Amino acid sequence: MNWNLLASYGWIILIPLLLVAVGWIIAVGFLNAYGHWKWRKKTECIVTRLRQTRQTPLKGIFNADELNGLPTPVQRYFKTVLSDGQPIITGVTLRQIGVFNVSETGEKWQPFHSEQHVTTTPPGFVWNASVRMFPGIPTRVHDAYVAGKGYLQASLFGAITLADLKETPEIAHGELMRYLAEAAWYPTALLPSQGVLWEPVDENSAKAKIKDGETELSMVFHFDTNGLIESVFSAKRGRKVGGKVITTPWEGRWTDYEKHGGMLIPTKGTVAWILPEGEQVYWKGKITTISYEYATAFKPDK
Repeated sequence: MNWNLLASYGWIILIPLLLVAVGWIIAVGFLNAYGHWKWRKKTECIVTRLRQTRQTPLKGIFNADELNGLPTPVQRYFKTVLSDGQPIITGVTLRQIGVFNVSETGEKWQPFHSEQHVTTTPPGFVWNASVRMFPGIPTRVHDAYVAGKGYLQASLFGAITLADLKETPEIAHGELMRYLAEAAWYPTALLPSQGVLWEPVDENSAKAKIKDGETELSMVFHFDTNGLIESVFSAKRGRKVGGKVITTPWEGRWTDYEKHGGMLIPTKGTVAWILPEGEQVYWKGKITTISYEYATAFKPDK
């Protein structure tokens, strides 16, 4: 056997493969760099719009007197997580890590990390996340509610559009629902003085109603024996299945309460669709950092 001839043929085959691999690495590197830059500019734009909407709340601090007449579990919740004189939250910045199920029918968990900006007067948020779909190939996501409009955008690398849903009543409804469900992270936003109406359901649950512009909705909050929000439920939230939006029961659950900014807030959560065949959890997350802006000067007791 002519080993020299075999080796020469081997290199003939290997060199094109190496060139393809190098070309792929260069292309992925370029798309990553360009996508990161493009997505960062897009994020800065939508966060700026969010901050421009912020207004000063009519009431600057929490007074326990405003709890009079609220359902018993709601009163117990506020007395547990807030102290009298707690300044009203106007802005929030938080970071999260977790996993996201990218399969509509099964389980395909992918890690994510995110940064979220929230305003409470009026309600609004921008969730900027990076989901690692494949090694070295991020999918960047915006989930947002700004000036009464909802946005859901996804992009491969931040440069190749995968989804761009925005400014429809259905999207606005779903995003305002997310804002309300996550208000356990910024609990003064749930006070009656901040526009939330409460109705009794039972000894451990109450219905919260919120209205922002043309969008109005309600969700049922369930409280545990310690007076903390344990879960938030909606019988009707839009779920995308096969390109269609189907109204589906939905639930978010909160755990691992810690004191931040002088308040007790949950640091871990899970979110699930409640299907006839059983629940389908699709999001699990943990807060790594959170900071607040207030209507008045305030130095929190950590």
